Amino acid sequence: MDTRAVVPPQPRGNGKVHGEAPRRNQRVALEDRTNFEAGQVEIEGKITRRITRSFHAQLLANAQKNNGNPVLVPGVVDKAAKNRNDAPAKKVTKKAADEDVIVVSSDEEKKKPVNRGKPVQCSRKEVKTLTSILTARSKAMACGDTNKLKEQIVDFDAADVNDELAVVEYVDELYKFYKLEEDDCRVGDYMDTQPDINSKMRSILIDWLIDVHRKFELMPETFYLTVNIIDRFLSRTMVTRRELQLVGISSMVIASKYEEVWAPQVNDFVCLSDYAYTGNQIRVMEKAILQKLEWYLTVPTPYVFLARYIKASISPDDEMKNMVYFLAELGVLDYQTTIRHSPSMIAAAAVYAAHCTLNKMPFWTETLKHHTGYSEEQLRECAKVLVGFHSKAGESDLKALFKKYTKPEYSAVARRTPAKIC
Repeated sequence: MDTRAVVPPQPRGNGKVHGEAPRRNQRVALEDRTNFEAGQVEIEGKITRRITRSFHAQLLANAQKNNGNPVLVPGVVDKAAKNRNDAPAKKVTKKAADEDVIVVSSDEEKKKPVNRGKPVQCSRKEVKTLTSILTARSKAMACGDTNKLKEQIVDFDAADVNDELAVVEYVDELYKFYKLEEDDCRVGDYMDTQPDINSKMRSILIDWLIDVHRKFELMPETFYLTVNIIDRFLSRTMVTRRELQLVGISSMVIASKYEEVWAPQVNDFVCLSDYAYTGNQIRVMEKAILQKLEWYLTVPTPYVFLARYIKASISPDDEMKNMVYFLAELGVLDYQTTIRHSPSMIAAAAVYAAHCTLNKMPFWTETLKHHTGYSEEQLRECAKVLVGFHSKAGESDLKALFKKYTKPEYSAVARRTPAKIC
């Protein structure tokens, strides 16, 4: 049985199957093929030329000459647009200049200049609320107060920029460290642990050391370090009345070696003590003190802060400096003042009390407040105590400090009338 491929019957007639679109290679009748191609237009049923770019530009120019009429000519039907699902006609734009753009559309729109360089401004004015006004005023006042405060704080370190020993770039950080360390170096009330001595004996010892310090012409920092060593040692070791003066002498020997360029010899202290102790006893006590303090001698004494705070007073004279030192030493001489107030507080209160005593206006400035960290109200209590010591210095049994500051080289500040601080 022969196997043959079954060939479907070919359509006859005009080469066109009913209900089927003609194929590309089939011959069809002329009336069945569309005579309109994309891009051609029909005007009143007649086929015209193709819409080329040049022809479209000519139509656009003719339309613009007729007083801005729409670009599309009436009666022209775009068959290509209909074949694209009746999509709306594209808007044709023409850039007339850099700033103004004229939009030409098929509808009856007028030319409207569009400014692309400037933002569109709303005709409605911006309304400010009461809250926004008050907030703006508060910010302005805060900025004004800050600028005013900065103007009041004087940069007195600017004159020492070229002085390498002044270490201007580190001085603020140094004193911040001193303020943190002064609490660790302070002593509490240790007289309860000393059965054989009292605060009066301590004051007598320090008053005698003031006289020794002046005879040796030692530096001021040596005296303050001596007092600090005595207090720290007495707070850790019980001492008899017989050994108290020995502790004071040995403490000044240590402070002299630490602070002075040419420290006094041990034999010099033996002579000043009227041979109450031998040189060997002084050396033994010196070693015991250093071991008890673990050789820790770099401590912030009141003098460390006095040097800074006097400088913050802006160009103080000799009388001002001597008055500050006099009041600070009166505070160090008293036991209760030493254990109750920090070294920085005693130094700041001495500067404030000196301003009040010498009537240096203003008594307390923004510069002093900034560098000391204390306000005038915080210093008033301690300053009253120092002024009270000043008023009683002439009548006290401890005459060494008073005699020292009645001499002309110290401007005789001890004879000045004490201030009245309310």
